[in-house]
Amino acid sequence: MAKGRELKGRIKSVEGTRKITRTMEMVATSKLKRAQDRVVGARPYAEALTGVIADLYSPALAERFPLFRQPAHVRRAGVVLITSNRGLAGAFNANLIREGRHLLERLQKEGVETELHAVGRKGLGYFRYIGAPIASSRTDIGDRPTSEEAAQIVEPLMAEFVAGRLDAVYVVYARYNSPLSTPPTTEQILPVTPPERSASAKDGKFAGLAHDYLLFPNAEVILRELVPLYVRNAVYRALVETAAGFQGAQRTAMKNATDNAGEMLNTLRRTYNRARQAQITQEIAEIVGGAEAL
Repeated sequence: MAKGRELKGRIKSVEGTRKITRTMEMVATSKLKRAQDRVVGARPYAEALTGVIADLYSPALAERFPLFRQPAHVRRAGVVLITSNRGLAGAFNANLIREGRHLLERLQKEGVETELHAVGRKGLGYFRYIGAPIASSRTDIGDRPTSEEAAQIVEPLMAEFVAGRLDAVYVVYARYNSPLSTPPTTEQILPVTPPERSASAKDGKFAGLAHDYLLFPNAEVILRELVPLYVRNAVYRALVETAAGFQGAQRTAMKNATDNAGEMLNTLRRTYNRARQAQITQEIAEIVGGAEAL
């Protein structure tokens, strides 16, 4: 019965693993709902902020704001790579790391000097493993990113851009479309590209509404506050969308693991029952044979 005992041990082990993966699936499902709410809450604010900047923007005003500066040649660029702190989420982090690596390689082939800012343990661990230089890192941002944490990440980069030490800043993150669709995305946040005005404003429809603002003290002072806020909000959205994408990917991965464990249990139980039945049949045959010999 050595084989039977071995099969029982494997069945018990798989049952324990299935309990763990099922629990993790339930936890990820619970966190996913809150993460989705944060994504849904961040998008309308970003759209409204974009609309206000688009209506206030003018080339004359843009010359006074360093964040709008469009360099003739990009000599040095910063890349913010956002990954998760934990694994067990399928290819989620691997896809983000691949996207960040390809971006760095493309910029370096174009003769651009790059500096990497890693947010999340998985991306940080990979680039440390391959010996790539890392300008800064953050591993203390959890499942509920805040606007303060986004500001802490991007404000040093804005200061370097204003000082002329950086000519561009990119963010690599997971765009959250659905729990099953979180494609890695690269977005350039500096220099700030002037947002396009809405189609209704371009066509002249509701043009009076589009420009019917009471500006106090004036557009320049307002843009001085809104443009840095626009950049910080872009990083905040990247953080919350990546957090939601991780929960969706982990839920999917744990569900698949739970389903696979169930199929493995069925196979092991059938194998155990066949082995047990064969052993019982053999014992009966030995008893009958012994009785006939007597």
